[in-house]
Amino acid sequence: MKIVGLFEAKQKLSKIVSRVSQGERIGITRQGKLVAMLVPPRSEASLEKAFADIERIRKNARAPKSRKVKDLIEEGRD
Repeated sequence: MKIVGLFEAKQKLSKIVSRVSQGERIGITRQGKLVAMLVPPRSEASLEKAFADIERIRKNARAPKSRKVKDLIEEGRD
């Protein structure tokens, strides 16, 4: 992973974005501390699969019949 300072990142943003789009990860520092990370995006297929999995789980989820929603909310506050 390449590390660049914030000033350099602002000056060379187009080049940095190009490198990230080719798969490289680039960290950005401010005053020597890592404050941001540029990473290539996930593929559309993996995002679509993740959303499909979430939707499948949501459709199949059932609240327990023996417990009330209010009780579950109170339990979550503990």
